[in-house]
Amino acid sequence: MAKPLPDIAVPDLTGRLAVVTGANSGLGFGLTGRLAAAGAEVVLAVRNRAKGEEAVAAVRAVTPGAKLTIREFDLSSLASVEAFATGLEKDGRAVDILLNNAGIMMPPQRQVTEDGFELQFGGNYLGHFALTARLLPLLRAAGASRVVSLSSGLASQGRLDWDDLQSAKRYSPTRAYGLSKLAMLMFAQELQRRSDAGGWGILSAAAHPGATHTNLQTTGPKQGGATLSTRGMDAVMRLPGMSQQIPQGILPALFAATSPDAAPGAYYGPNGLLGLTGGPGPAKPPRQARNAADDARLWTVSEQLTGVTFP
Repeated sequence: MAKPLPDIAVPDLTGRLAVVTGANSGLGFGLTGRLAAAGAEVVLAVRNRAKGEEAVAAVRAVTPGAKLTIREFDLSSLASVEAFATGLEKDGRAVDILLNNAGIMMPPQRQVTEDGFELQFGGNYLGHFALTARLLPLLRAAGASRVVSLSSGLASQGRLDWDDLQSAKRYSPTRAYGLSKLAMLMFAQELQRRSDAGGWGILSAAAHPGATHTNLQTTGPKQGGATLSTRGMDAVMRLPGMSQQIPQGILPALFAATSPDAAPGAYYGPNGLLGLTGGPGPAKPPRQARNAADDARLWTVSEQLTGVTFP
């Protein structure tokens, strides 16, 4: 008899507004479907409207009454982030849940964003930092909102070289990706400290999906063909019991975003072997993410780089 796959119960989210970046595919699509099925109104923040429309159709095929809105959004452009947030501000709706999910993984060659940042650090992290700052008034207006930032088990590969956060001196696809995901975890921790100190009413948490099959493993790494690192990653993902599918991979982030048991400032991941698969449980941050002073310093540097400040 097959072992039942892990799952969690999601509370009724009727009347809540959720924003999910990268909602048209992968983890973002899975999270959008679960939130919509629980009654939340979901804003799909996507770069490609046509793919967003396909995602909406797919979610509504399962949940016919799903309340979904598409908004064009590009994390690699601070102007796009500002325009997206301005549009939501004009709507005047409080944001109950923000899922900082979208990202790109390990392009073989160093690339830069519209604003000149290394693509992974700028898109995966700085874009979400700026988005959260821009949406802060709407998050505070909710009274008890949640911000969940997606990290990765590969955050342990990130290194805080304060003189080279943009990997300009030395670019390693894995290390740059790890740094972007380490930064997401550090941001989540510092956001909780500042929410507590300022009375913002935000529960901030981080989550990682373990070894979950998504298009993330192919979109970035295989630009220009497979590399030794991508072939190794593919081999691990094919091992029995060492990986899982999207409905299970979303569970740590879904727990952090919706469960009454989610803890402020916590980090969640799969609770199985090596944190690769399983139901949601507490995850141990890597050593580099256990220094509050570094969290605060990264926050200050991020404000300087983006020109976006929190109160």
